[in-house]
Amino acid sequence: MADGQEEGLLRRPFWFLRHGQTDWNARHLAQGRTDIPLNATGQKQADEAGAQLAEGFRQAARNSQRPSEGQPFTHIVSSPLKRAHETARRVRQSLPQGAGPMPLSCVEDLQEVSFGRREGKAMGDWYESWISGAFTPEEGESFADLRRRAVVGVNQAFARGPGAPLIVAHGALFRALRHAMGLKANVRLPNAVPVCLTPCPDSEGGGWRIEGL
Repeated sequence: MADGQEEGLLRRPFWFLRHGQTDWNARHLAQGRTDIPLNATGQKQADEAGAQLAEGFRQAARNSQRPSEGQPFTHIVSSPLKRAHETARRVRQSLPQGAGPMPLSCVEDLQEVSFGRREGKAMGDWYESWISGAFTPEEGESFADLRRRAVVGVNQAFARGPGAPLIVAHGALFRALRHAMGLKANVRLPNAVPVCLTPCPDSEGGGWRIEGL
């Protein structure tokens, strides 16, 4: 890639799961890189997401003559922050074990945005201004920088296994990925709701399709 050229998102399907709820989510505070763990609700949400995804594996096995080829995803790649990594571990525990636990690894570039001095403070109108590029929190990361980093992180996740990854990460990072896909950025993804992202063929206008279970 030439100097200054932005890396493009690989056009391959993947799954995405935002972490379960934390106390700061419940209080509508900006978390960013602050390493807040899941609360009891978030742990329950992660377990429920794991059960949903496990049922997806069972359905794929019933519908495929070769179940190993019908897996929705082959490996899990997580942000290293506690709220995401615990969500990923709880999901993995719920999945069919087969030959053993599904591979789980972390990618640094999947961490949430740094909100700098805004972390721990209430969310507000500044958040939309940040997405539009009109505002960057003091000592924080711009939306454009997050978008570039998110694309690199997802592309790294593809390389961690043979098929589609399940990426367990964060809400602002998902908004940045939507922007990189040419979709409306400021759309909230609820905690612990798995979605599948699939590139559309050129015959359908390109772009991406986002579907839940």
